[in-house]
Formats: sequence, C-alpha cells, structure tokens
Amino acid sequence: MWFKNLRVYRLTREFSLSAEKLNELLEPAAFTPCGSQDMSRYGWVPPLGRHGSELVHAANGYLMVCAKKQEKVIPAAVINERVEEMAQAIADKEARSVGRKERQNLKDEVLLEMRPKAFARSRLQFAYIDPKDGWIVVNASSAKGAEELLENLREAISSLSVIPLTAKNIPQQSMTHWLTAPEAPANFEFGQECELRDPQESGSVIRCKNQDLCAEEIHNHLVAGMQVHKLGLIWRDGVELMVDDQLAIKRLKFSDAVTEKADNVDADNAAQRFDIEFSVMTLEISALLKDLLTAFGGLNTDTASVEEIVARASRAEADQLAAEVEEVF
Repeated sequence: MWFKNLRVYRLTREFSLSAEKLNELLEPAAFTPCGSQDMSRYGWVPPLGRHGSELVHAANGYLMVCAKKQEKVIPAAVINERVEEMAQAIADKEARSVGRKERQNLKDEVLLEMRPKAFARSRLQFAYIDPKDGWIVVNASSAKGAEELLENLREAISSLSVIPLTAKNIPQQSMTHWLTAPEAPANFEFGQECELRDPQESGSVIRCKNQDLCAEEIHNHLVAGMQVHKLGLIWRDGVELMVDDQLAIKRLKFSDAVTEKADNVDADNAAQRFDIEFSVMTLEISALLKDLLTAFGGLNTDTASVEEIVARASRAEADQLAAEVEEVF
C-alpha cells in the first residue's frame, strides 16, 4: 500500500465532503468489469480491496480512494495479420486491390470479432485527499494517469478545483544550484541519481546512477551549462526519492525505520494493518512535501504563473483549469 510515486495537486477550494458523503457520490461510478464488447472500463473500488466494502477509507483526516481500470488487450500484430488475411482473400476472389478505407472496415470487423475473447488487464490507482493542507496526492508515475483519476473523481462529485503543485522557484534552477554548490537543502541529502540536460532545444541528456553527485565530473557538466532536471534525494534519513522539474516524485522508498513505525503497532486483521500503514505513510508524506516546498522557495500562488500551470496540465483539462485558476485569483 506504500506509495511509490507522487503526483501532487493543490485544491483551490475547500474540500468539505465527509468520507460518508464522498462514498455516496462515488457509488454510482463503482467499477464494473468489461462487457463482451467493451475495450475498457474505469470505476471506483474499495481501497481495502476484499477486506473492505467502502469506496473511501478515512484516517486522521485523510481520505483515500482507489480507481480500477480494466482494458482488453489485443496485440496490434494479431489484428494486422487477420486484416491482411481477409484483404488477401477479397483480392484473390474479386481480382482487385483492397483500399485503405475498406481495410479500416475490415479492421473494425476484426476488433468486433476479437473483443469477447480478448484478455482483460487491470490496474489499481490509489490517491488520497488531504483537506487540511489542501492537497490531493496520486500514486501515479505519469501525469496522464493522475489526471485520468482526477477527471473521473471530478465527474463523480460534480466539482473538483485543483491545479498541479508549483513552487516559487523554478525546480531545475534550484536543483542545479544545489548540486553546483554542492549543498543539499535543509533536511535533505543527495542520493546517487540525477539527470542533466543541456538547455538548448536539441541538447544532450546525461543520466547518472549509483554515482557520487558531488564528484568533479558532475560539477564540470554543470559549470559547462547543463541543468539538473531530475535529482535523487534522501529526506531525514527515512525516505529516498527522485524529484523532477515538474515537482513529481518517483522511486519513493520508505526506510525500515519508517515502515517499522507501522510494524510495531499490533493489528488484529488486514483492515487494521492497512489503516496503520495509511496513517504512518500520510503523516510522512505530508511532512516531506512541506520540506520539499520550503526547499523550492515555498508554494507558488502568484498570478503570473497561471499560464505556466495551465500549460503543464493535460490538454483535456486546460480550459477548465484556466477558468478555475482565474476564479481563485
């Protein structure tokens, strides 16, 4: 249950729904498996899995939700092979070539034929809402996955005003400054990974792993003008992470000292164990995000950054985000 990636969004309006009310609103959009002709389905499931029935799990003021996406998997090579067979049969029988439009129609027929027998692949996407600090934290490695969850959450509750988390300082400039010094911000130390990019549009990229980031060769690249776009950090000796130039966090790893806080508390069943781990994890992440924002100069609420915030959002959400940000400021 421990999150491995963090995509953080800021609530621009107070989130006042209780766990009970949120659960009620999510119920009509609960997950149902793909039907014979469905290519995908998306819906809400209990965060506790088979150990729970509620679609919202609440602990210490945090609200966790879990979305499930199921997709039919039909390899493109299989489809193309079948289309080619059908097209060749038509060409042989009618002594003519099969055009592009007709091939597309054949492809549609093949998909219709294969869907009921296709293998279904499912994945879970967890997120939690922090009404007190005004954040939504999604365990997603990509912005697309996080925004899909937010879009479905917005549809379920009718309104959800969020924007990607941004700091006052430009992340790549701050990280470049830290590594050039070299001096990590308060409560952090450097890990062993980074990604350097040339600021030129067609510039080179250098990725370092298991590397002393304070080494001379790294310093020389920075002096030559390269910028840090991803940086491995260790927070308070308890959490390892990789932060990028969009303030997204990947490869989040909690140390034994952190996980033992949950292990040292007795739990009678799986539901209680989940509750304990959730409580420990959210408290750690909350403190981590506050220190990380401080390192980047604090939370950015400047109206001048509105265009940048909207540009970083998905195209599907851009117009709505722009309207919401305008209302806030």
